[in-house]
Amino acid sequence: MKKSILTLLGLLLYAAAAPAQATKATASGPGMYTTVGIAGSWYRSDYGNSNLYGPTIYVDAHFHRYVGLEGEARFLRWGGKQGIQQNTYLIGPRVSFKPEGWVPYVKMPVGLGTMRFPYGYGNGQYFVMAPGAGLEKWISNDNIHIRVVDVEYQVWPQFTFGTMKPYGISTGISFRVW
Repeated sequence: MKKSILTLLGLLLYAAAAPAQATKATASGPGMYTTVGIAGSWYRSDYGNSNLYGPTIYVDAHFHRYVGLEGEARFLRWGGKQGIQQNTYLIGPRVSFKPEGWVPYVKMPVGLGTMRFPYGYGNGQYFVMAPGAGLEKWISNDNIHIRVVDVEYQVWPQFTFGTMKPYGISTGISFRVW
């Protein structure tokens, strides 16, 4: 009786531990997936030579293991001289160079930029292009992505006082939702 209980207990423990040792098939990559993330951003603005800080929310939707779309909303609300603020709402292609582990990528989002001028004198909306690149580390069975660094060089070609070219970096974390 005691031997049967020990055997049953051993089988239950073995069965419980088996899924923890499962690995991905070597012939397949992550395929289609979507992640949602948040990052902290630091940017150097051409307008007033201000250092602007704020959060970024982003979504990466990959249609293939290497190719997808990235959408981001960046809210640079702090650090601007006399109340300068810049927000961007961008979407565009993203190409990764590895399917897992340390994942370098490039991107080319375009979209809308909004500017709040000093002392609240006015606001403007402008077209923005933002080529960029970055590096992510995928952990926890590729369900958590640490955005080690994301670098962007923005171009606001229709800015009121001539082309503006802010640049900056972000770092954050995203979670696989699908």
